[in-house]
Amino acid sequence: MSEASFGYEPPPPSPPRDSAIALLWRDAPGGREVFWLQRGQQLAFAGGMYAFPGGKLDPADATVPVRGATGPEAALIACAARELFEEAGILAARGRISAAERARLRDALVAGTLPFARLLADHGLSLDARDFLPAGRWITPPFLPAGFDARLFLVEAPAEQEARALPGECAEGAFIRPREALARWSSGRALLHPPTHNALEALALPTLPEALDRLRRPRFVRELVAERIEFQEGIVLVPLRTPTLPPATHTNCYVAGLAETVIVDPGSDEPTELQQLVAMVRALEAEGRRPVAVLATHHHQDHVGGVRAAARALGLPVWAHALTAEKAGLDCGRLLSDGEELGLPGFPLVALHTPGHTRGHLALHHPPSGAVLAGDLVSSLSTIVIDPPEGNMADYLASLRRLLALPVATIFPAHGAPIVDGPGKLREYLQHRAAREAQILAAVRAGAESLAAVVASAYADTPPFLHPIAERSALAHLEKLAGEGSIARAGERFLAA
Repeated sequence: MSEASFGYEPPPPSPPRDSAIALLWRDAPGGREVFWLQRGQQLAFAGGMYAFPGGKLDPADATVPVRGATGPEAALIACAARELFEEAGILAARGRISAAERARLRDALVAGTLPFARLLADHGLSLDARDFLPAGRWITPPFLPAGFDARLFLVEAPAEQEARALPGECAEGAFIRPREALARWSSGRALLHPPTHNALEALALPTLPEALDRLRRPRFVRELVAERIEFQEGIVLVPLRTPTLPPATHTNCYVAGLAETVIVDPGSDEPTELQQLVAMVRALEAEGRRPVAVLATHHHQDHVGGVRAAARALGLPVWAHALTAEKAGLDCGRLLSDGEELGLPGFPLVALHTPGHTRGHLALHHPPSGAVLAGDLVSSLSTIVIDPPEGNMADYLASLRRLLALPVATIFPAHGAPIVDGPGKLREYLQHRAAREAQILAAVRAGAESLAAVVASAYADTPPFLHPIAERSALAHLEKLAGEGSIARAGERFLAA
C-alpha cells in the first residue's frame, strides 16, 4: 500500500536546525584520544548511538561574546562551548575557577537557572575562537525524522579539567583512542552517524593538520549531506524516496556484506533514485565489495519497485521467498527458505521467514553482531500496518516473539533510523499490540459492531485522517480475536462472544 491509497500527502520537511558539535581531544600516553558519548536510548535523534558533545543552537548563544568571532560564527562557537560544558563538564573558556565551582556552575547551567553568558561574565571567563578550530559541516539526510545543520569544532581538552558525561541524557562517556572506537563500530558494538565515523577516522591520522584536512574535506558527501551511511560496518544504507505510508517518505535500501554484498529492498525505479543506488554499489565494488544479488524482503511496491531495474542495471539475480516471488511476479534466481544462510563471505546473514505483514516476509539476521535487517517487521517511525487478507495479526505477533527469542542487538528497519535497543523495541511492539487488542475487544463488548465503530472507539487517540490506515490493523486484530473465539463474526458485524 502507498500513502496515495489513503489520500495522504506527507508535509514538506522542516529546514535543518543550526547546531554545533565539539570534538574534544587530548594527547595521552597511548596516543591521541577523543571524548565520545553514548546517547541515551530515550532520545528521539540518534538514541543509543555514539556521538560527540553537541546540540542545537539556542537563541541566547548569540548573546555570548567570543573573542575573534562575530555574528553566526560566534553564536555557533558559544553553542559548542555550552554543549561541551553541559554534556562533558569541560569549560573551554579562558580564565581560572576551581573544580568545585565549575561543578556548581555546570549544575546551574543544566538546570536552566544560570544563562551561559552570565556564567562566563560573572566569573571573568571568556571564549576565544582560537580554541575552537572549524572541523567541518554536515546536514542531516532528509529521510531522518529530525534535521540538523551541524558545525563541528576541534577543541583540545584543558589539562586541569576532568571530563564527565551528563547523567540521564548520556548513557556513558569516556576518552577513547579513535582506532579502538572504529573497532567497536566494525563489530557492531557502537553505531555511528557519518560525521562521527569521519571524525574518528580523521583523528586516527598521525598529525593534527592531516586530521583537520580530513575533517573539513570528508569523503562521500554531496552538498554537506552524507551519501555513504554505514552505521555498522557491512550495512550501508541508501535511502530511496518511495510512495510509502506516513510518516515515512523513504524506504531504506541496504547494501549488506563485506567481500560480497546483497542489495536489500530497492524500492524505487525512479531514475535519480536508481542512479544513486547504482553509484553506491559500484563505489563499494571498487573497494572490494562485490554485489551478488538483489533481495526483496516482501512484495509491497515500496520494497520491490526498483528490484527489476536494479537487477538489470547491476546484472544480478533476484532472491526472495517463494510467496514474495509469486505475489510480485519476480523471476528469482534463488528462492530463500526459513533459516537459510545467504553465504556472504565474512558476513553471515540468515534468512528468517517472518510472516504477518505479508505471507512471504523475510528478515535477515547477522548472528555475530545481532543486527537484523527487518524489512517491514518493525519501524522506528510508527507501528506496522497489518492489512488482511495478506496480513495476519497472529502470524505477525508470532514473528515478533520469534525475533525477540534470538540474540538481537540493532534492528535496521525499512523505514526510519536504526533501533539500537532491538529487544526493547520488540517488547514495546508486543505491549502496544496487546494494549490495542484489549481496546478493540472492549469496544466490541461495549456494543461497537462495525469496523468503523470499533476504530472510532479503540483508536480515539489516533488522528482521524489516519483512521483508514488504522482500520486495516483493527480488522487484523478482529480476525485474530474471532479465530480465538474471543468474539463472533457475522459478515461485516463483530459481536461479543
